[in-house]
Amino acid sequence: MSTATAHYLGNLRTEAIHSASGTTIFTDAPVDNHGKGESFSPTDLVSTALGTCMMTIMGIVAERHHLNLTGVSFEVSKHMMAEPRRIAQIDVHFRLPAVLITKDRTLLENAARTCPVAISLNPEIRQQVQFSYDL
Repeated sequence: MSTATAHYLGNLRTEAIHSASGTTIFTDAPVDNHGKGESFSPTDLVSTALGTCMMTIMGIVAERHHLNLTGVSFEVSKHMMAEPRRIAQIDVHFRLPAVLITKDRTLLENAARTCPVAISLNPEIRQQVQFSYDL
């Protein structure tokens, strides 16, 4: 079974459907690349995939060690390179509970940095990951 199917809708917009769940996402070319910027661009999805993958792996580790990560959040920013047009850097800033002890912080940070998306991205894409413990 396929992971997803997608259709080109015209005007630089696509619709992708997750095969297992039927969930639909749309992409749109960004304004700086001839699009309307009305939805995630494909490179936005790559950047967001990095953050959500890191958060998911931290969640798996947290469950294993009985840590509560409810309310953890992240903000992601991508930086594009002009020639050739590609992602040059992804910045991910996590906000986690202040009550986490040093040992647990290290465990979670290592888990995040070794998530499948992080280790699958081209090494030329810089990954700047920051963890703030202020929740």
